[in-house]
Amino acid sequence: MDPLTNAEFAIMDLLWQTDRLTARKIREQRYPDAAKAQHGTVQKLLQRLEEKGYVERDRTLSIHFFSATVSRTAYGGGQLEALSQKLTAGSLAPLITQLIENKKITPDEIARIRALLDEQEGGETGAPSTGHGERNQ
Repeated sequence: MDPLTNAEFAIMDLLWQTDRLTARKIREQRYPDAAKAQHGTVQKLLQRLEEKGYVERDRTLSIHFFSATVSRTAYGGGQLEALSQKLTAGSLAPLITQLIENKKITPDEIARIRALLDEQEGGETGAPSTGHGERNQ
């Protein structure tokens, strides 16, 4: 998944918040106080996002509507994986440890992570151990 530029991310942020928008609405929300029209800029950004597969254009009406094809969560997950590959050879544990130690994760978020881990662990307890690929051997 290609990373987004800051300008592309700003457009995606609008689409994630409102589901679908026209180019005009995006321009009005993104550049409310622009001294000159930003129509070309918004059109180019939407075209790039469409080419990258992040946005789809509904052409069924005379006014085109744009919507995100990738969720914020999916994009964030992909970027987190790319970051972990770059910084920690693919391991997320150092990143999570850093966030916890620096109190960047709230108690509610920790509870959610704990529940997800318990769920994962519960799903694996029914499978017999083969002795292969286990970490604590």
